[in-house]
Amino acid sequence: MARTRTVAGAGTIATAALVLIFGNPPVVEYLDRHVKDDGGAWSWFLRTLTWPRWAFGPTDGSSEAMRNLLAQDLRALFLIAFVALILVGVSKSVSGGAGGFFMGWAALVFASALAAFITAFIVANPSLVGAFQLAAAGSAYGLFVGWIVGAVTAGAKGAGS
Repeated sequence: MARTRTVAGAGTIATAALVLIFGNPPVVEYLDRHVKDDGGAWSWFLRTLTWPRWAFGPTDGSSEAMRNLLAQDLRALFLIAFVALILVGVSKSVSGGAGGFFMGWAALVFASALAAFITAFIVANPSLVGAFQLAAAGSAYGLFVGWIVGAVTAGAKGAGS
């Protein structure tokens, strides 16, 4: 029982840290201004890390900006919550190590796609195609960033034993 909480907790904390560190407005603004889209792998990865953006307030007072802000903020919160739910649900059947690595990685892929899909209907002028496109962007985030969560969950396997 302790192992389940440890693995799920470690993956959830890693996800929350990624969202809080790389999705916050100052980091996003800095990377948008200073990391050039030069076609390099490192700049592309840094931009991918900022996908679950969140903010403190809208840039203007329009209802469209408010809806987009709500969608972005909920997407970040749902991402963390869905990773926690997935890890709690499946961590009892995985003993850790390589299984924990792939479990944490897959949890981020599925959670980011689901969070993006659900919140796509909050934005102004939502559509099913738009929701699919956002889910695809979310799953790409999970695919290329999820290995970090996977490494943390794999490393946490023995902490609760």
